Amino acid sequence: MVFTTTPPTFALENGLLFCRIRSWLTGNRIVSLPFSDHCAPLCHLEEELDSLICYSQSIKVHQKWKRLEVRPTNESFGNAAKKIGFRSVAKYVLHRIDLEPAANEIFHRLNKDSVQRRVRHAERLGVVEVCGKSQELLKDFYHLLIRTRARHNLPPQPFAWFRNLLNCMGDAADLRLAYLKNVPVAAVFILHFNETSYYKYGCSDERFHNLGGIPFLLWGAILKAKSLGSRAFDLGRTRADDHSLIRFKNHWSPISGSLTYWTFPSSPSRSLITDWRLRMVQHVCACMPDRLLELAGTLLYRHIGYRQGHLPLERLRTRSACASERVMTQPNNGTLGPFFCGQVSGY
Repeated sequence: MVFTTTPPTFALENGLLFCRIRSWLTGNRIVSLPFSDHCAPLCHLEEELDSLICYSQSIKVHQKWKRLEVRPTNESFGNAAKKIGFRSVAKYVLHRIDLEPAANEIFHRLNKDSVQRRVRHAERLGVVEVCGKSQELLKDFYHLLIRTRARHNLPPQPFAWFRNLLNCMGDAADLRLAYLKNVPVAAVFILHFNETSYYKYGCSDERFHNLGGIPFLLWGAILKAKSLGSRAFDLGRTRADDHSLIRFKNHWSPISGSLTYWTFPSSPSRSLITDWRLRMVQHVCACMPDRLLELAGTLLYRHIGYRQGHLPLERLRTRSACASERVMTQPNNGTLGPFFCGQVSGY
């Protein structure tokens, strides 16, 4: 669903996107957006942003949602949200690679030891990159994902989630696997949209880490992104205390930004509860065989935001398509305020 200040029948000019999550385990809430690193409000004026934030807050109370969560990239959201009771619940580091220079220049900017040499090393050993959307390729990717998640004592995302990503995102989805003598050694899942490419998932077989499969695939994905006209390559969020992952991404782009997640109502203990739940999940998953770990992911991820059968949001195909579903909502003070843009496919 989308909150907007644009009246019905007019071309959609701004919006704040949410997905509704109904769960007896994690609570009913609205999130902008589940399974996204960030989702910036689509508005230009500060007055529009203030209005959208206030309206989302009132909808939370009116429709009895437990809380609402927003993941903006702009600092202006936080400045406005803190005034009406929002609280930051998580802080991340966001890395992006500038794709404007020529490919050779981009490559020479990458860390020589940790990236350049590993890419060349994989090429010399005969590592082969395979791209596509076949079920066989997706199954090889998922087996690598289970191995990777098991090393971190976490359940994998459901297989259906990735199948739906490939089916719904079309050419925007880019699945790449590295093979050595027909053995899958690493994989990455990239999304391309609106002059930006996003590194969403990466996984590998730890027995072949010396081959440099992930750097090899990421460099291929960067070349693909440039050929599609992308101007930036988003390496995704990293927890501010995950120093090893930050160090890895610094080898690709030493320039990083900050990313803050906000929630309403404010709850200082929420982050402590979340960390405690994560530790409990990791403790249990550490004792699970791969098959049981996969089942746990299928059962648990729907409560985080996953829904069987459809993506929470395929994409905003056109502004007018969304505008046609809007229903006007009158604020309590009787003045014209934000409107509700109707339900999006999958929810």
